[in-house]
Amino acid sequence: MSKAFTREADGDSDDSDGDEDLQPALKLPQGTHNYITPGGHARLKAELDHLLRTERPHVVEIVAWAASNGDRSENGDYIYGKKRLREIDRRIRFLTKRLDIAQVVDPTRQESADQVFFGATVTIGDEQGEEQTYQIVGVDETDIARGRISWVSPLARALLKAREGDTVRFQSPAGWREVDVLAVEYRSIEA
Repeated sequence: MSKAFTREADGDSDDSDGDEDLQPALKLPQGTHNYITPGGHARLKAELDHLLRTERPHVVEIVAWAASNGDRSENGDYIYGKKRLREIDRRIRFLTKRLDIAQVVDPTRQESADQVFFGATVTIGDEQGEEQTYQIVGVDETDIARGRISWVSPLARALLKAREGDTVRFQSPAGWREVDVLAVEYRSIEA
């Protein structure tokens, strides 16, 4: 069969949007909105704007210059530039799709402040008496070092709709755990 009628899966396909390369924790459940805080939405828009207005034009310039130098088969600037351009275009498609399905939720406007919903800052206590505070944010805003967990994570799903004083049970990597909800508040999520 002619190579013209086959498609090789070499990982450099230009029609990919990058979703299949995501860690499971960053994938959105099928058919759901991309819930995101105003700060997270602004960060994604800023990254997209930077890629479109600054980084991509700069790489296109380099590729054009490298192409004008002649033999492209051994031209490192050209080869790397084309690869980087594919990466940038893949990220642009990904960000565009995420922003298209984004539903911005401002935690400071939450009406049921005594119950856990998206954007809540929740303080929990575990069996050993240790307290931890988490903010429930969008999948693109997850930062465990800053206490920000995705609304699709097992802990966040267990906490949703809970109130102060409730005990929730969830499946963690270490097995089943129970935690007590000590405090629920809604505040602005800092950048």
